[in-house]
Amino acid sequence: MKSIFPYIHRDISWLQFNYRVLQEAKDKNVPLLERVKFLAIFSSNLDEFFRVRVANHRNVVRAGKKAQKNLAFEPEEVLTQILKLVAEHQVEFSDIYQNQIVPSLAKEHINIHRIEDLSPKQIEFIDSYYLDKLQPYVIPIVLRGKKIKPFLNNAAIYLAVQLVDKEDAAKQYNALLKIPSKESPRFVILPPTSPHKHEVILLDEIIKYSTKYIFPGYNIVGMYSIKLTRDAELYIDDEYSGDLIAKVKKSLEKRKVGIASRLVHDRDMPKPLLAYLMDVFDISDYDLSPEGKQHNNSDFFGFPTFNLSNLQDKTLYPLPYHKLEKLKSVLDGIEINDHLIHYPYQSYESVIRFFEDAATDPDVTHIKIIQYRVAKKSRIMEALMRAVRNGKKVFAFIEIKARFDEKANLEWGEKLEEAGVKVRYSIPGLKVHSKMALVSKQVNGQVKDYIYVSTGNFNESTAKLYADIGLFTSDQRLTAEARMFLKFLESKTPPKLPFKHLGVGQFNLNKMLEKLIDYEIKEAKKGNKARIILKLNSLQDKEMIEKLYEASMAGVKIKLIIRGICSLVAGIKKVSENIEVISIVDRFLEHARVFWFYRSGKENIYLSSADFMERNLHRRFETVVPVYSEELKKTILDILKLQLQDNVKARLIESGKTNTYKSNEKSVVRSQLESYHYFKRLNELEAWS
Repeated sequence: MKSIFPYIHRDISWLQFNYRVLQEAKDKNVPLLERVKFLAIFSSNLDEFFRVRVANHRNVVRAGKKAQKNLAFEPEEVLTQILKLVAEHQVEFSDIYQNQIVPSLAKEHINIHRIEDLSPKQIEFIDSYYLDKLQPYVIPIVLRGKKIKPFLNNAAIYLAVQLVDKEDAAKQYNALLKIPSKESPRFVILPPTSPHKHEVILLDEIIKYSTKYIFPGYNIVGMYSIKLTRDAELYIDDEYSGDLIAKVKKSLEKRKVGIASRLVHDRDMPKPLLAYLMDVFDISDYDLSPEGKQHNNSDFFGFPTFNLSNLQDKTLYPLPYHKLEKLKSVLDGIEINDHLIHYPYQSYESVIRFFEDAATDPDVTHIKIIQYRVAKKSRIMEALMRAVRNGKKVFAFIEIKARFDEKANLEWGEKLEEAGVKVRYSIPGLKVHSKMALVSKQVNGQVKDYIYVSTGNFNESTAKLYADIGLFTSDQRLTAEARMFLKFLESKTPPKLPFKHLGVGQFNLNKMLEKLIDYEIKEAKKGNKARIILKLNSLQDKEMIEKLYEASMAGVKIKLIIRGICSLVAGIKKVSENIEVISIVDRFLEHARVFWFYRSGKENIYLSSADFMERNLHRRFETVVPVYSEELKKTILDILKLQLQDNVKARLIESGKTNTYKSNEKSVVRSQLESYHYFKRLNELEAWS
């Protein structure tokens, strides 16, 4: 049943978010090499979007009207909108790259060359480069229509080459060449023509030039880049029987050969050649995605920087959190007070030390953790294995359905099991997305629990890039319920007592959130002050959106900070006129989920792993954790206020103004830089106290 309230389809809204990433690439105030990086982020995001979301839409369209009857949207209409928006964004991407980025790089003496630009010495270099390093990996595939259907690797770049026999012009062929980007950097540094120049060439250009070695008996009529991306969904979320681990492993193998979800092609490709390729690979019009002359622009992550720090963001070194890091044991500090870590502004070292100190503390008996995404090299995982060697009992719940981290999580699970860690894996039909760990210790003959809960993963790598908040506490109101939840994951036995402090998905989370919003609605109807601030990655769940509309109509003032998907439409009279929405896209990925409720002046604040997405609120185990320390609540609110004041990187997300930058007022506030300096000032004050 369709809602009577305004609602933006999640995937249309996601494309609007990805456009905000593209805005950073064209923002001249962003350092030039960072703009190049944002091109890579935009492209990487889009690739995943096609492999998962668009692949799903195409499957629904192919399934026919009968399978679509219960949907609240028209899949063909949404898919058409998606492809139209993507095509518009790709045209702008090409314009930004060709007409802004490339000339700006040239002004900084960084030249991206084509073959015709090269000096004789550079031509000699690429000849040698091809023959010495690339030739074994470049194998031509001559196409024979549907008689021979070659398999194209997912996301690999190929050149579609049109050939004419030099001796018989009637003999014309089409062939494919795979660009060996795994065997060579995508951007190859050339010998400079002068000491002050930095010169590079795209690997694609080297292969195009080297076709003289590959097709010696033919004239090249045309060469055009193509890329095929494949459906990456595992389709196992709703299975309740069988060996889930075996199914995940089997599905991971199938992902490599999944059905085509998109054929990316050079928009200048002749229509007859495009039609020929569509026929060979069974591609429909819905599967086409025209781009510029080069694809896999996520490879811009590897664009050489030539150590030009003036063209990159100034490094913001994570600030030490002295209150814990200077102690002999982090656990000692948590026993006295609650603590917050805001990374990457503050160092992640306290989180790592939480596990390392527990692993060596003779009085610690148990460690429990939920693993969703973990770094490839992880001191945290090493600490868990060390803890077992030191006689501790260690339990790890590992979510093996964390998309694109399934393989890594399986490998870590096997490694932990070999070390003696008790490991439990995914619950069929549901994902465990909570970010929580518990340490139990004997203190004066009694068991004392310490927990760390976070808005982000236990991942040392992403902690340098994602802006998250973590809470350390030994407050028994919270540790007792954390212990209940972790015991449930370990034993699968439902808790005997209700959760009164924590909000836990599949138990009380939705009702808890509804009650918090309802309280503000009642206060507003009484004529009292009623306020809500929500910071989320995504807002898509219709029930929550309608509850926020209800609050707005009652007079509750609502401010939303939404990084990504926002299906709610703000600023509509009599529906959402009391709702303001901004989105911040800057150098760090905004990832924290924070819920603030005025609560008649009590100002309740919660940290969460959950977004207001249907999947998070209905098909996942998430946690919402109250912050009880008044000092820590003030810190969180200070950071929220900085974000609401942002007028440099904040965009308005409302009816008629989507992605419009907030105007620069008298004072300029860039919240991420201000947040860093906020914590730097706290450190300075502590040093003087």
